[in-house]
Amino acid sequence: MNRRRSLVMTAAAALFAVLLVYAIGRLQEIRTAREGMTYVVVPKRFIGAGETIAAGDLALRLVPKGVYDGEAIADIQAAAGMEAVIPLGEGEPILSWKVDRFNLFPGPNESTFQIPKDYIRSISNGIRAGDRVVVYLSGEGAASGRLFEETVKVASVKSSSNMEIDNMDDPHLLSLAEGDKERMYASRRDANGMIEYINLNLTEAQWLAIDTACKDGTNQIVIAYSPETMDAAAAAEGEEAP
Repeated sequence: MNRRRSLVMTAAAALFAVLLVYAIGRLQEIRTAREGMTYVVVPKRFIGAGETIAAGDLALRLVPKGVYDGEAIADIQAAAGMEAVIPLGEGEPILSWKVDRFNLFPGPNESTFQIPKDYIRSISNGIRAGDRVVVYLSGEGAASGRLFEETVKVASVKSSSNMEIDNMDDPHLLSLAEGDKERMYASRRDANGMIEYINLNLTEAQWLAIDTACKDGTNQIVIAYSPETMDAAAAAEGEEAP
């Protein structure tokens, strides 16, 4: 009887030792796998281009190291408050070039002004949010010419139904982020809707200059887009960065 009990105990101890070795091996495998992984920030829902990202919209996801070559954001607080430059899919790692903290925000000493419709003679239909544009003065009250030497940033352009104007099948911001200027211009050309409202990020002096020139009705402004202003936009963003 004692011998049988001894054999059972020996077998149980051997089985326990085997299970312990297996468990240790599995833990080592998991640890090794985890060491080749890293956490990145992903949206918990679809986020549209130009939308401000809240911390509650974000989660962490484990992905293989090196897949995103350091471009993926790994801290939720670092991504919270940024704007989506292009649409972000649910569960899609957020890469640094896909978001911008100050893409459409007014810069230092600027505010966002909606330009009254009767102040405007014409707006280029190629203009979209995030562009930098040239503002010209035209009318009987003053000589025609550039009102400002510098370009100004467009905060938003909307249709009469208060919808942001863009090509929903091929957003211009996606082409802009990918550096494809020809496709970006084509998406602007193919976008539906006429611009009814435009908001510009202006300094107080710039707004007062527009208001002073246009409020009596003798002058209006022309807001023009040119692909060359993309280079001015890149330079301006570099100057504004802290």
